[in-house]
Amino acid sequence: MEEETRIDELKTKIITLEERNVRLMEDLQNVENEKRYSEGENFRLQKELSRIRSENERLKSPPLIIGSLRDILPDNRVIVKSSTGPDFVVSVSEYISPSELIPGARVSLNKQSLAVMSVLPAPLDPVVTGAEIIDKPDITYADVGGLSQQMLELREAVEDPLLRPELYAKVGVEPPKGVLLVGPPGTGKTMMAKAVANATQATFIRLVGSELVQKYIGEGARLVRELFDLAKEKAPSIIFIDELDSVGAKRMDVATSGDREVQRTLMQLLSELDGFTPMSDIKIIGATNRPDILDDALLRPGRFDRIIDIGLPDLDGRIQIFGIHSKKMNVDPDVNIRKLAEATEGTSGAEIKSICTEAGMLAIRDGRDMITMDDFMSAKIKVMEAGRGKVKSVPAYMFG
Repeated sequence: MEEETRIDELKTKIITLEERNVRLMEDLQNVENEKRYSEGENFRLQKELSRIRSENERLKSPPLIIGSLRDILPDNRVIVKSSTGPDFVVSVSEYISPSELIPGARVSLNKQSLAVMSVLPAPLDPVVTGAEIIDKPDITYADVGGLSQQMLELREAVEDPLLRPELYAKVGVEPPKGVLLVGPPGTGKTMMAKAVANATQATFIRLVGSELVQKYIGEGARLVRELFDLAKEKAPSIIFIDELDSVGAKRMDVATSGDREVQRTLMQLLSELDGFTPMSDIKIIGATNRPDILDDALLRPGRFDRIIDIGLPDLDGRIQIFGIHSKKMNVDPDVNIRKLAEATEGTSGAEIKSICTEAGMLAIRDGRDMITMDDFMSAKIKVMEAGRGKVKSVPAYMFG
C-alpha cells in the first residue's frame, strides 16, 4: 500500500515537472521572439538614426550661389557670372561631366571658392508650365460648324506647312508665320485652333495674353522667351495666344511704367515672331475681339501674315452648330432644327451650345428624358435675353 502511494506521488511529480517544462519552453520561445523583435527594432532605429544624421549634415551644408556659365577654358576651368554680379574664373567639380558644360547653362557655385558644383536644369516659369498644354486636343473638324471658309484658310496657313511642306517648296512661296483670328466672343476661335492641332498631331499650347503681363520689369519678356522655348521643346507645336489685345495694344507716346512694361513684353513677342522660319514646326495663332487696338508692328506681313475674320454664323452655319450639339442628345423627332436656326439669328456658336444645354436642363426639371421643341424655344428666350443684357434690373429697395 505504501509503495502504491509512493508511485502515485512520483507520477504526480512527473506530471508537474512536465507541465513546468512546457511552461519553461513557452517562456523560452517568447523570450526568443522578443529578442528577434528587439533586434529588428534596433536595426530599424539604427537606419533611422543614420538617415537623420545624414539629413542633418545636408541641412548644415552651406548654401550654393546660382550663376550662369559664360565660357569654357582648358584645365577644367570655366568663366561664370554669379548672381552677385561680376564674372569669375573658377574650377569645376570632378563629378560634373564635360558634356554638361554648355555656355549659358545655369550652375550652382560654392559660396567660398565659387567652384562649379552642379549644372542646374533650365527653369520654366509656373505661368508657362501652367498653360493649357494638350499633346493632342480631342476637338476635330467635325466639331466646328458654320466656319468652312475660315477653316479652309486656317488649314492652308497651319496644317499644310506642317504636314505637306513640299507643296510650298514646289511653288516657291513661304507659308504664313502666324495667323490672327478676329471675331466676337463665342464664335469658335479656340475650337478652330484645337481642331487644327488635332489634325496635325501637334502639341497645343494655349496662354491668355494677360498672363504675359507681369509686375516686375523684364518678367513679361522672360515669359515670352520661355513660352517659345517650351514650344520648341514639344515641337511640332501650335502656340495659341488668346486675348492678344491685352499684350499687343498700340504703343503710345505718353505711358505709365506699367504701360512700358507691357510694351517691353510686346517687343519681345515681336522679336520671337521674327526669330523662326516660316517652314519651322512651330505655328502661332492669335485671337482677339478688338483688332482695332492692336499695334501695327504686330499686324505687318512677316508676323501675323494671315488675318481671318470670324463673324457670327449664318443660317446654314447655325443649322450645322445645332446639329453638332444635339446629335448626342435625346431629342424628340418633332424638333425642327431649321426652325430653331431661323429663330436664333444673331447668336454665336457658344450661345447655341448654351441653348441646347439649357433645353436639356428644362427637360430634367420636368422629369422627362426627351427634349422637346418647347424646351428649345424656352431655352432660346432665356439665353438670348441674358446674352443681350436684358436681364431684369435689381430692385431699387434691395440695398436700401
